[in-house]
Amino acid sequence: MARKSDGIESQEITSMEEGLATPTDPKENGKFDCCTSPAAVTITQKLIAEVIGTYFVIFAGCGSVAVNNIYGSVTFPGVCVTWGLIVMVMIYSLGHISGAHFNPAVTIAFAIFRRFPSWQVPLYIIAQLMGSILASGTLALALDVTPEAFFGTVPVGSDGQSLVLEIIISFLLMFVISGVSTDDRAVGDLAGIAVGMTILLNVFVAGPVSGASMNPARSIGPAVVKHQFKGLWVYIVGPIIGAIAGAFACNLIRWTDKPLGELTKVGSFIKSGSKNYAS
Repeated sequence: MARKSDGIESQEITSMEEGLATPTDPKENGKFDCCTSPAAVTITQKLIAEVIGTYFVIFAGCGSVAVNNIYGSVTFPGVCVTWGLIVMVMIYSLGHISGAHFNPAVTIAFAIFRRFPSWQVPLYIIAQLMGSILASGTLALALDVTPEAFFGTVPVGSDGQSLVLEIIISFLLMFVISGVSTDDRAVGDLAGIAVGMTILLNVFVAGPVSGASMNPARSIGPAVVKHQFKGLWVYIVGPIIGAIAGAFACNLIRWTDKPLGELTKVGSFIKSGSKNYAS
């Protein structure tokens, strides 16, 4: 009897974690509070995770920008590494709870291609913007941020140049995210490293020109706190267009029901590598 009840309890806990448990019938206990239902608790946990994750992504990433602008001690390569590392760390810390989006463009792209419930999109975006604004406010209070030390994103050249770069690097970011997080053939344990390294590379390439936002929340938070809205539309439109295009491209090239063995029978390096390991 003890083992049976333990099994039932374990199943109930699993269902609650996945948001699949059935809410308590009000007829059974005389009352029903929607705020304490398993579904409400689950989405609340996800939103809190998105706020915390986005907060620390912006705090560390934008913080490195601000410290470098003020003191010059981080250097540009250090800023690039900081962005890649903090995203990687937050993915491994919170990916199992909320999916570790931390980016409205990623959330929108996932929803469009049915990898994420559309009704949760506004909630996630609000949580991400909240985390970004809180982190930006913290940096503004903790550091002496002058207009020259602004830690947001402003086009260095024309808006058109920054828009093109934001579309391209956001395409690459979402292409990698889609490949490592939604394809069963990918090595999921390396998702955080792949995404973090992609951001690091993107910041290296586009940072001096557009600031390499790739994330509307990353740009909106500092802009709201420091009242610097120049070119902000670029960092809203560009990442969303690039993320949708990247997700579309990844879904297009992987659209097959064939197993990996069938796909590698055309003499690719994956097949030859497998033979070498087998021998």
